[in-house]
This record gives sequence, C-alpha cells and structure tokens, in this order.
Amino acid sequence: MARVLVVEDDQFVRSALIRHLSDAAHTVRSVGTALEALREVAQVGFDVVVLDLGLPDLDGREALKMLRGITDVPVIVATARDDEAEIVRLLNDGADDYLTKPFSVEHLSARMAAVLRRAHGSAGGPPPSRVLQVGGLTVDPLRRRADLDGAPLDLTRREFDLLAFLAGRPGVVVARKELLAEVWQQSYGDDQTIDVHLSWLRRKLGETAASPRYLHTLRGVGVKLEPPQAGPRP
Repeated sequence: MARVLVVEDDQFVRSALIRHLSDAAHTVRSVGTALEALREVAQVGFDVVVLDLGLPDLDGREALKMLRGITDVPVIVATARDDEAEIVRLLNDGADDYLTKPFSVEHLSARMAAVLRRAHGSAGGPPPSRVLQVGGLTVDPLRRRADLDGAPLDLTRREFDLLAFLAGRPGVVVARKELLAEVWQQSYGDDQTIDVHLSWLRRKLGETAASPRYLHTLRGVGVKLEPPQAGPRP
C-alpha cells in the first residue's frame, strides 16, 4: 500500500486512476493543477506522485522542477509527448519514470511498483553496512552518502543507487540488462535511461564520456567503475 498523489486535470482520467489505485489498496489524493500539487506535497507525505504534464496553470516540466525543489518523492510523469529529446529533458529535470499516453492502469501499477521498490532501497547491491572505497571515491550505503576526494557528492536517489551498485563491483563490467534489473528493478527498458543517469554521474564525478576517470562504458557490453589509472611517472 502506498500514499499516492494523482495530478491530473482530466476528470475522467483522474476518476479512473483513483478508482483503480484505491482498489489496489493504495491511499489516493488527487488535484487538478500544479499549484495544488505543490501545496499537497508540502503539507502531506506521499510515497509517489503521478504527474500529468498537460496542466492548466503551469507547464508540467516547470511543475516537476518546482516539486524537485521541495521533495525527493518519486515522480512518474504521464505525458503525451513521446519524442526522445523531451523524455531525456524530463529525466534530467528529475522524473523517476515516465508513461506515454494513452497507457493502461496495469502499466501504471507496474511502473509504480518498480519505483516504490527502488525508493525503499530494494535495489540489488552491496550489504548496507559496508563502506565502499574505489580510488578517491567513498560510498556509504547505510548513510546513503558518497564522497569524492573528501568532498560530499550531491546525488539523487537513483544516481546514488547506480553508483553504489557499481562501486560494490569495482572493475567488473556490468551489463545494461543487469543494471535495469538490479538498480531500476525492471526486466525491460531502453538504454537511454541508463545513459542519462551515467551522464549525470560523470558530471558530478568531474569527468566526461570522452575522458572517463571512474566510469567506463564498453560499447555493446556494459559499464564498469574502477579507480583512475595512475599517470605516467615523471
């Protein structure tokens, strides 16, 4: 059972989602505008937000950015915009997952379950009591803290889960399918989601795909995290 906020201005769609989610034993609240959503999130604790982008008072992307400014609650975006560039922008703006309209309530339920598993820390990975050290990178799964050369890294929940999973297997090439299964808790998905999160991590680790230090992508194989190679001796 989860506490769900449905942000949807179409009354027919809204009623159908409320009925289905309530039948599945979730506690559901609903609003029809972005400003109402911000007020609800600020005042009430939720486990997941289902956010429609076609709201009457504020563009959905702006609403998503504002939500991210006050909470890290998982957000599933429902959008009629299906071009790849837009999906990447939504993920960059902080969406945890997305659904392209029209979608079935069964599909929404599956995505919600996956997001909630990740939020509750059930992604596969190293034992939570073990502090991981890879070069100048330290990852503490128990405290959900990561430091690079002694400075704390500001990571989202998904970025941390991905980093911790890879740090628990230093030098091991992890297949993208395994990352989807263990970090995203999904048996299917596209590489774009992984690429976006790897790009965020690289930026925060001070590297690029062209000049990697910790994160290395092996085309067609997978991803590995390992300490930076020592430079040539003088």
